[in-house]
Amino acid sequence: MATIALVALNFAVYAAELMKHSVVDRLSLLSDAMIGPDNGIYLTMPSPPRGYQTVGVAHGEWYRLLTSAFVHILPNQPPLGPLHILFNMLSLWMFGVVLEAQIGRVRFLSAYLLSAVGGSVLCYYLTAPYAQSIGASGAIFGLIGMYFVLSRKHHFDPLGARRQLIAAVLWLVLASRFTSWQGHLGGLITGIVIGLVFRYAPRARQACVQTAAMVAILAVLIGATAVRTSVLHSSIDDPKSRNGQSAGDVVRYGRTIDVASDRPAETLAGLPPGR
Repeated sequence: MATIALVALNFAVYAAELMKHSVVDRLSLLSDAMIGPDNGIYLTMPSPPRGYQTVGVAHGEWYRLLTSAFVHILPNQPPLGPLHILFNMLSLWMFGVVLEAQIGRVRFLSAYLLSAVGGSVLCYYLTAPYAQSIGASGAIFGLIGMYFVLSRKHHFDPLGARRQLIAAVLWLVLASRFTSWQGHLGGLITGIVIGLVFRYAPRARQACVQTAAMVAILAVLIGATAVRTSVLHSSIDDPKSRNGQSAGDVVRYGRTIDVASDRPAETLAGLPPGR
């Protein structure tokens, strides 16, 4: 069962985080930055000084677009610590069991992973290059969007699709100041598009059309990532576009993590609000 495998994988990564905290920095979404000798995050430069290493999606670490969806807040980090992964996994289980039974294991897993990447790609475009983003919420918001579309087709709605979608959108807006709304929105849009593909694919060629559409969605996300990477590289080569940074400056930024959905999962799972 793909849902069980995904939940198990998330908890396995969390166990690795507990044993070695650097796992978070290694797998989180980071667009374009440098890691200094003190492990601080710095603005990139055309020629990094000795001891500074460029990191991020813009520097070939494309895997971060996916691995960041399996990383969660450590126990000693506010606001929720370990509740972050618990709420997310509860939501994954709640939507995953229903959707996997409806569309099958392979299509469900493909949709989940594509939604995760969709959320990361929007983060790649709209968040600061040195900001880190983590969490499974982009993928979970994708499941919400897909569930909303498919529930209309199958006339099977045990979770209350409209209520769940409204709650997700409200949370996306209300929590935009302290959560990764970019990841939520990107995942939600990707999930809705996938749901429409699954819903309206002609019955006679359903498998072929759905497969081709999923490949096309992936191609669009890859192309968008390549375009953004090119823009970031151009800005590195042009010091005037880097906030007035001169060639000899090394500018440090705080190591803040943009948490990708803790409270949304709490609300969507039907749990009472609170910290």
